[in-house]
Amino acid sequence: MQNREILETVPLLRELEESTREYLARQGRIRLCGRGQLIYRAKEPVERVCFQLEGKSMLYSVTHSGNRKIIFILGFGELLNDHVLNEHETSLFCEAVEVGQVLEFPVSVFTEAMKKDFLLTRRILAAQERKIWRLGHQLKNTMGSIYLERKLAAKLWKLSRDFGVPRKRGLEIDIHMTVTFLADLLGAPRETTSRVCKTLAEHGLIRMEKKRICIPDRERMARFYKTGRYE
Repeated sequence: MQNREILETVPLLRELEESTREYLARQGRIRLCGRGQLIYRAKEPVERVCFQLEGKSMLYSVTHSGNRKIIFILGFGELLNDHVLNEHETSLFCEAVEVGQVLEFPVSVFTEAMKKDFLLTRRILAAQERKIWRLGHQLKNTMGSIYLERKLAAKLWKLSRDFGVPRKRGLEIDIHMTVTFLADLLGAPRETTSRVCKTLAEHGLIRMEKKRICIPDRERMARFYKTGRYE
């Protein structure tokens, strides 16, 4: 890393103590990641602490049947690690969704900085607590009482909030999404996911074109996933 200005672009790393910024600026490096490239694997020792600079990455697990289940899609400035301390092995896979850049630090360097700067430690704890909160919210939406259409609608609504780009036809989710990707996101078979997408499209809740999904009316989408009513 040539200078510490890059640190100031990452919310979790802003306004730290002067000595912490100098230390991290000397030790950090930027890695280019291609679409589909693994950033880390499950059941491996934690070697690097990573932050998304450009592009997006996903955290996912692999079920006993060998299917992939996407847990999070993370964008600019977010902490990519499921574990930060090197006393543990990673429990998830992290993969680049698109071409991007990742800012990374050796785990020993980063934990040393956390020891010396409580603001950094507090922010990392808050980031991990938010992941736990989001997991709890996901579990609430995976119970049998919610239909797959509502489950997918809820996930797409959130993605439109995090990665939505205004278009004439609505809010387009700025992620390249195939039916296989959506199936991994939903945790359902590809054929079932395709039918669910078709149902949402037929009711005008989503528009699908060239592997992009647009939501014409987010308020209507929110009402549907909360109540199950299309109108």
